[in-house]
Amino acid sequence: MSLKTIFILACVSFFIFAVTNAKAQELPKLDNPISVEYLKKNLSKSQPRLVLNRKLEKNLKKKLKIDPVLQNMYSAIQLNAESIFDEELLTRKMVGRRLLGTSREMLYRINMLAFVYRMEKDDRILKRINDEVLAVCAFSDWNPSHFLDVAEMSLAVALALDWTAGDLPQSTIEMAKQALIEKGLKPSWPESGEPLWWTNGDNNWNQVCNGGMIAAAITIAEDEPELAARTISRALDGLPHAMAAYMPDGVYPEGSTYWYYGTSFSVTIAAMLESTFGSDFGHWDFPGFKESALFRVLTNAPSGMYYNFADCGDRRSENGDLILAWFAMKSGNELFFERERFLRPAEDMGKLTRLAGVAMVWLAQFEKDDNAVPPTSWKGEGSNPIAIFTGGENDPHAYYLGTKGGRGMVNHGNMDGGSFVFELNGVRWVVDPGNQNYNTLEQAGFDLWNKSQNSQRWTLLTKNNFGHSTISINNSLHRTEGLVTILDFKEGEQPEGSYDMTPALGGVVTKATRKFTKESPVSVLIEDDMVKSDKTELITWQLMTTADVEIVDGGAVLTQDGKTLKLENLSHPELMVSLVSLDPTPLELDRQIPGLKRIELRIPAWTIDGDRAKIKVRLIGE
Repeated sequence: MSLKTIFILACVSFFIFAVTNAKAQELPKLDNPISVEYLKKNLSKSQPRLVLNRKLEKNLKKKLKIDPVLQNMYSAIQLNAESIFDEELLTRKMVGRRLLGTSREMLYRINMLAFVYRMEKDDRILKRINDEVLAVCAFSDWNPSHFLDVAEMSLAVALALDWTAGDLPQSTIEMAKQALIEKGLKPSWPESGEPLWWTNGDNNWNQVCNGGMIAAAITIAEDEPELAARTISRALDGLPHAMAAYMPDGVYPEGSTYWYYGTSFSVTIAAMLESTFGSDFGHWDFPGFKESALFRVLTNAPSGMYYNFADCGDRRSENGDLILAWFAMKSGNELFFERERFLRPAEDMGKLTRLAGVAMVWLAQFEKDDNAVPPTSWKGEGSNPIAIFTGGENDPHAYYLGTKGGRGMVNHGNMDGGSFVFELNGVRWVVDPGNQNYNTLEQAGFDLWNKSQNSQRWTLLTKNNFGHSTISINNSLHRTEGLVTILDFKEGEQPEGSYDMTPALGGVVTKATRKFTKESPVSVLIEDDMVKSDKTELITWQLMTTADVEIVDGGAVLTQDGKTLKLENLSHPELMVSLVSLDPTPLELDRQIPGLKRIELRIPAWTIDGDRAKIKVRLIGE
């Protein structure tokens, strides 16, 4: 190897090292004063102290006498708690490689039972809590190979001990604390000394696992102060790596339902730290975190569906958003407090979410201080950037357009850069195929979590670009590492958002941009501008829908629920659009979506004069 080559490699290595270090230095931090001394001095000495403490409980009981939201939610919790008595005690039942269903059920049961116990001190409830705790603490382990299972179980057992505040039999308390140490905390500190990946991970595992360990650590802090202190300190150092996902504008890259999962543990962590130590150590002020509440609101479409990009579920619950309510409590913004949904008849709420008990604590603290109106045009930058246009409050057309950039490499990501969903007049005309069951795929031996370019993951319609409303070139996959970014964004009566598609399409085109314009209260214009390369053979414009489709001159007519939407092929009226049925889907393992179909406008490269191709399509409703 020549000296010149060595010098160049050294320069490259130094540059990579410098960039990596710069990025690490740019990561915001949480405050972390935790030591054994700090713990002993500042740990709340009385129970409860996890989310709830004596001061908060006094306020909660006072508000419960007069607040209709709290009263109604409590009625629903009571119904849920009573239903648990009809269930068998939990057993160590694995589903595939997961014990997660059992852990989550335990967390649900303790939230219902322990909250009712705090309010009523009913011995019957206490006995059931005791039985539940004894059952899970007798498990051989809490499945540390899939640490989410350990984390949720640890939070459940910690809450059971804390909210019963010494009222359980001493033998149960000792057994539960020992389980928290041996089955929870110690497995999080491998004997090898190498940290488990989630401790500094960049996804929801970090929030969930560190959250469960914080709860366990606080619960056993008097018995094992050194273990507790280093666990909480580790969490405060590690959590920013996951919270950075909210930066800069609050877009959660894993989608709205994963926002709920990861954020539910982040706000529970913040609440636990504040109730125990008197500080959330910087959670509320972490860049992008408080802004994520608006992201959550704006991804709720008028139809009741989510903007379901990434591994997001399709449709939101009719019940009020209890995690969003934490942001309402912190900000005083009524936009984040879904009062009408909290006042649904208790008997109609069904099975509540597994953190409904702890959420009652921040519901009781909400005081209205602001009544902001959500914006009708909004963009959020980040690793999975999005832009959303709506018709605003009281829009008779219920207009909703969600558009996105991003890339397949993002956590729970898809090859969906440049894709969109569109609603009008109560109909989701342009759909995203959404998520599908992980366990089914894993049990089939499917390589789901490998995100390399040739991964089996990209054969799934929900994951590859052929299942999304975007552009495909030469019938080839998008580049999984190619990040589609927002180029421009304009507000006003006709808001616009444009994306640089080039990185996702790779070398098969020289340049590609996509622009969305809300032309009118009932239409959207999609414009694609591409510069061909010598590898460009075929450009395919795609739209995913479950509507009935009639191909007509100049485009297509979509009908659904007695409504119609026109697809106008403005740029290439001489080419007929085509229709590909995806019901059933190409692979047996694909998610089956009734009526799913792909509308295509296929443009051979040889038909394009010069190097530049422009595609203009309008969707317009009644």
